[in-house]
Amino acid sequence: MTYRPNGLTYAEAGVDIDAGNALVEAIKPIAASTRRPGADASLGGFGALFDLKAAGYADPLLVTTTDGVGTKLKIAIETGVHATIGVDLVAMCVNDLLAQGAEPLLFLDYYATGKLNVEQGVSVVSGIAEGCRQAGCALVGGETAEMPGMYAEGDYDLAGFCLGAVERGAVLPRLGDQQPGDLMVALGSSGPHSNGYSLVRKVIERSGLAWTDPAPFEPEVSLADALMRPTRIYVRSALPHIRMGRLKGAAHITGGGLIENPPRAIAKHLVPKFDYSAWTLPPVFEWLQRMGGLSEQELRRTFNCGVGMILIVAPADLPDVLDGLLHAGEEAFVCGELAAA
Repeated sequence: MTYRPNGLTYAEAGVDIDAGNALVEAIKPIAASTRRPGADASLGGFGALFDLKAAGYADPLLVTTTDGVGTKLKIAIETGVHATIGVDLVAMCVNDLLAQGAEPLLFLDYYATGKLNVEQGVSVVSGIAEGCRQAGCALVGGETAEMPGMYAEGDYDLAGFCLGAVERGAVLPRLGDQQPGDLMVALGSSGPHSNGYSLVRKVIERSGLAWTDPAPFEPEVSLADALMRPTRIYVRSALPHIRMGRLKGAAHITGGGLIENPPRAIAKHLVPKFDYSAWTLPPVFEWLQRMGGLSEQELRRTFNCGVGMILIVAPADLPDVLDGLLHAGEEAFVCGELAAA
């Protein structure tokens, strides 16, 4: 090997391989805590294996999703609240899988930054692992990219990828089974979840509030903590009802809000008919609407308005579904029904 006394190193170019290795070592036990049947959640290889037979599947279809958390990341970066953004990342993916009737099995993440901060990285990945535990899926790997010149100091970006499975006969939505009079059961959200944060940040800018100020709609916590509350994950509460054949469809209420998401889970000859008097608009959305001067239409097509997921249920199955959801800790209520288009 030729020695070049004036030669550059990768570290001098801004990429610290040692820091990357340190991060991998630090997150290995975190990933291991998400082990589940079919996956051992080990890190370090070039890929991850999953044994569908060990997970109990007979005739499965594979379902994949990918997502990020949008500009909610800007609040995490500006406030230094990194511990929960990983839960949001997982939630955006696994709740989408649930809308297809699928159980989340494997999760992978992509974490990119200009200068790797191991402490920050561990905090973010710890949140991802917590989301995986809530969803019952294994964190089996991912990619950490240190790209100097691509991101401003302190900035980072996240993307998540999830693999799930569903038995062939249990895929949602069951469009052919849906009919007028089927009920829409709402699962309460924890706040804006991970959608509409570009508008949220505009409203905060207009308000003149600092992230450390008490939240006007929840004065016992800071504005940052209130708006960084992680997305609810509905897998453990809703999946049993999918497996028992009680659901005809499910809609994850993300970007597009209550206007654009429900039709994705409903047959073309039907429309969702909401009863907006069935629930009280949570204070965070009331404040955002008032401070931003948002119309009802803009509010409902941007935010979840307190409804994180909608399940389509036949009236005969409603008692069992509601009872199961409430016992699982969900805020569940009928928010409308399907009507002929």
